[in-house]
Amino acid sequence: MNGKDLINGKTTLGIELGSTRIKAVLIGEDYTTLASGGETWENRLENGLWTYHLDEVWQGLQNAVQNLSDDVQKRYGVPLSTPEAIGISGMMHGYLAFDKDGKQLAPFLTWRNTNTEQSAKLLTDAFGFNIPQRWSIAQLYQAILNKEDHVKDISYLTTLAGYVHWKLTGQKALGIGEASGMFPIDSNSNNYNEKMVSQFDSLIGASKFAWKLRDILPKVLNAGENAGSLTAEGAKLLDPKGGLAAGIPLCPPEGDAGTGMVATNSVAVRTGNVSAGTSIFAMIVLEKELSKVYQEIDMVTTPSGKPVAMVHCNNCTTDLDAWVKLFSEVNETVGAKVDKGRLYDVLYEKALAADPDCGGLLSYNYDAGEVITGLEQGRPLFTRMPDSRFTLANFMRSLLFSTMATLKIGMDILTEKEHVRLDKILGHGGLFKTKLVGQRLMAAALKTPVAVMETAGEGGAWGIALLAAYMKQKEGTLEAFLAQKVFGKNSGDLLEPDTKDVQGFTAFMKQYTRGIAIERAAVENLQ
Repeated sequence: MNGKDLINGKTTLGIELGSTRIKAVLIGEDYTTLASGGETWENRLENGLWTYHLDEVWQGLQNAVQNLSDDVQKRYGVPLSTPEAIGISGMMHGYLAFDKDGKQLAPFLTWRNTNTEQSAKLLTDAFGFNIPQRWSIAQLYQAILNKEDHVKDISYLTTLAGYVHWKLTGQKALGIGEASGMFPIDSNSNNYNEKMVSQFDSLIGASKFAWKLRDILPKVLNAGENAGSLTAEGAKLLDPKGGLAAGIPLCPPEGDAGTGMVATNSVAVRTGNVSAGTSIFAMIVLEKELSKVYQEIDMVTTPSGKPVAMVHCNNCTTDLDAWVKLFSEVNETVGAKVDKGRLYDVLYEKALAADPDCGGLLSYNYDAGEVITGLEQGRPLFTRMPDSRFTLANFMRSLLFSTMATLKIGMDILTEKEHVRLDKILGHGGLFKTKLVGQRLMAAALKTPVAVMETAGEGGAWGIALLAAYMKQKEGTLEAFLAQKVFGKNSGDLLEPDTKDVQGFTAFMKQYTRGIAIERAAVENLQ
């Protein structure tokens, strides 16, 4: 890799605001990463709701871009030059409401909240279409049902990616994949479902707001379309030191679900991917619509508008990370120094030496509520029988299996009830960073070959950089661009399910399903 693309200005910048990390990635003309920078951040539980403060958004973005700039200087001895295009990605869904003057009206509600059971059910019944609790429309309708005073003043409703894009460009727009997590999309028109828009307006008619739903939602754009340019104000917000100039075009902002599909070349029909980090979700691009509505399955789209069945779980690695942090504290207490990455690798790899069924150990990683198993709140929980084989290997395997267990419940609906078949699943995100471990166990959980690419750790920041590059070239379909220009023959290292692992995970799931009552009791009694 060399810096000629930097010197010639032939670069594309992708930025993603993930759940725990804000990452900036600069790619060259061959679509490989030239440099990157990041900043950690963490959500807050305030008044029973998961949120981030918007000043943290800009502080984190500025630090990530500065770290990227430092990486460019270190690697190539030149300053960060103006890229040809920029893309913004963020945690999917959520609720960000603003008045006509751009003032934030209510706390930013993330995908992690499960406070909208009432509104989600009412909207699902009204539309005949599953409306998950974390979708923006569910949060809006819940606020209306709660008679929250701010609703009457809403002028713009968007997601985190849409908010950042708006402030950088002045454009109130979203990529179709992210828009499909705000309100149902009609894949024939590649826009919001007009019938359901009218139904919603009728549903809230008695409230007599000055706005109609269409007035406050972002414009829907497809992959490849121009979504505005960086303004002078936006350039200062992103890079106060002045390294980025106004006028850079931006692609439509997307959620991490859409950028994950792009980063794994999983946007064509009969492809699928699993993203595993703070949350875990599977995205399956469908050949045909599902036969019925399932509460456990969300219907969204690819960044180019193709229908996607999504199984989303709020909890994945948060509890596991907490245990690794505890082990790190033990090391520090006895005076041992172990690199964080090395500690993760050693503990993950230990799980491969465990009993296939975890030796009777049982773990629930529910830091937050989980719709698929009917829990509004979570309580991280580990339990075992007195005669269970309590070893480090079994313990780590139980933690890893717990990150996949709820996803398995949702995926079984697609594979067993809807008979959806996949040749393979592409895995990406933090769970797959340790070579082979997450990949092997996920293959056992889903009974499907799992492939992981070298770019698995890059995730959505690289994916949105690719979408910005696709907009820049403006030719052919997104599917062809990814298959022919970006990935070529690189389909990832494929791992088939191991029979003993499959049998072990099946045994674990039987106990796990029975034990959900224990988790429910913990939620009810641990206050």
